[in-house]
Amino acid sequence: MHAPDGFIDVPVSAAAGVLAAGAIAVSLRGARRELDERTAPLAGLVAAFVFAAQMLNFPVAGGTSGHLLGGALAAILVGPYTGILCVSVVLLMQAVLFADGGLTALGVNITTMAITTAVVAYPLFRGLVTVLPRTRRSVTVASFVAALVSVPASAVVFTLLYAIGGTTDVSIGKVAAAMVGVHLLIGLGEAVITALTVGAVVAVRPDLVHGARGLRPKLKLRVDGELVDAPDAPGPAPAPARSRRKVWVTGLVTSLVLAGFVSFYASADPDGLEKVAGDHGIDKKAEEHTIADSPLADYGVKDVDNARLSGALAGVTGVGVTVVAGTAVFWVVVRGRRTDRDADTTTHDDSNV
Repeated sequence: MHAPDGFIDVPVSAAAGVLAAGAIAVSLRGARRELDERTAPLAGLVAAFVFAAQMLNFPVAGGTSGHLLGGALAAILVGPYTGILCVSVVLLMQAVLFADGGLTALGVNITTMAITTAVVAYPLFRGLVTVLPRTRRSVTVASFVAALVSVPASAVVFTLLYAIGGTTDVSIGKVAAAMVGVHLLIGLGEAVITALTVGAVVAVRPDLVHGARGLRPKLKLRVDGELVDAPDAPGPAPAPARSRRKVWVTGLVTSLVLAGFVSFYASADPDGLEKVAGDHGIDKKAEEHTIADSPLADYGVKDVDNARLSGALAGVTGVGVTVVAGTAVFWVVVRGRRTDRDADTTTHDDSNV
């Protein structure tokens, strides 16, 4: 659903950019409550995994393909604020390195693909896991439903932006019906990928799934012949660094394989937005990307004639750049949290003098 330049006019694109910048600023502060030294590298890995998974277009009906948006997955794994930052990093890397998504449309894409998906999916996920039995299966089911709903929600927001600032005169009713219809199908693919990924992580390291924290069944103690809830522990014991490193390495290798090998077999059909744009004339004023001739444009390495090798090199490069950029952002967030904590401690000490 990467919108290129020219679909939406400059004023609305600028307004979306301001909205996206504000949401990112809020997310940077919110992520301080979600991240620490233990989870910051894992958040960078989530960004890299979303980048890799977005390269895997899967076929849906009518010669259309879809790909993971990733907002629901990221929000569930690392928290809604951090999830917005993860997908935003991915969209920025795609726009400036791979000419995927317009530069002036970056705010639109962050609004639809990062903000909307996280804001819709995470509260729905938390609501479901609260009312469902406290089991791993419930977490997986809630992930499926939240991801499924997030994709057509993103399509609705894009349609609203287009209704306000579209550059062509088309029937908004027809566009809305087409966008929501095709993205309901794409949402099924998103839901499967999200549920499988969250389920896999919950199975081996449930403590690393932000959205599932605090959902373990309470321990029961038998007191005077009756079962009562055991007192809450001060908190989960931190996992050994070796265990976290193993998860990180496994995730990185998986991302590299997806981007460097599996992506070669992705569907070549236009994605949902491209298909609707072509069918309804939204793309009449689409503009060529500013860096369309960049070395990595269209997920291939310039001057490498072998298509398989070119795509593999581009995919691996994208994963590497994204994990480095994402991890750097989240370490800055963690350092900001530490600075705030130190400042609070200093203020408290000074007040006691």
